[in-house]
Amino acid sequence: MRRPRLRSAAVPALAGLAVAASLVLAGLTTDGDADADGRRADAPGTAGRAAPGGVRTAAAAGVVAPGTRQDAPALAGADLEGKPVSLAGFRGQVVVVNVWRSRCGPCRAEADDLERLSRQTKGQGVAFLGINTRDGDRAAAQSFVRTHGLGFPSLHDPEGDLLLRFPPGLLDPRAIPSTLVIDRHGRIAAGIGGAVTAEELRPLLVRVAAEPERPQDQPPEPAQPQDRGPELAP
Repeated sequence: MRRPRLRSAAVPALAGLAVAASLVLAGLTTDGDADADGRRADAPGTAGRAAPGGVRTAAAAGVVAPGTRQDAPALAGADLEGKPVSLAGFRGQVVVVNVWRSRCGPCRAEADDLERLSRQTKGQGVAFLGINTRDGDRAAAQSFVRTHGLGFPSLHDPEGDLLLRFPPGLLDPRAIPSTLVIDRHGRIAAGIGGAVTAEELRPLLVRVAAEPERPQDQPPEPAQPQDRGPELAP
């Protein structure tokens, strides 16, 4: 009698571990509200603590337990070149969503790290998607992309409408830059308010990438009855 579940349960787990091992060799980054020099600008008395609504700085960020994660909102629109792009198009991959603005000092400070990490993890089940906000003029945002050689797409969200779709406890629309890690099933696994470095983001990606492809809160599919053919007449 065949036991297909044993093999199907082992393969995703091994695949996740392989991705995680490769990510350990790569680099990652993160940061919060910062000044023009790229230093984090925490509100008085909040340094190192969770930001309002539960958003955390990079140093304090952690991975949300799979069973309690909230679904990421639908994100779709035009990128900086006017081409359609959506978060749903990356389903099945771990996605790093980075919110940035061209005139933001901390965004400039983290951009090179994010691009380097994007290249290092390409083809390893990790994708990057930017959300450019508060730049009414696409030309300024496009100049930022060229300066830092960003190869991943960014949704153009000048009014911040897309940011308001996120749970306030996981993304503060006032915090630029911000970074979110979305798991393979479209759920928010981590939220960071402020600039990020590769060293801070790496352990979060490694943990999420190592998770099994089947959600831990989803029961396995029942075994299908074996076809024994037509019953013989007595």
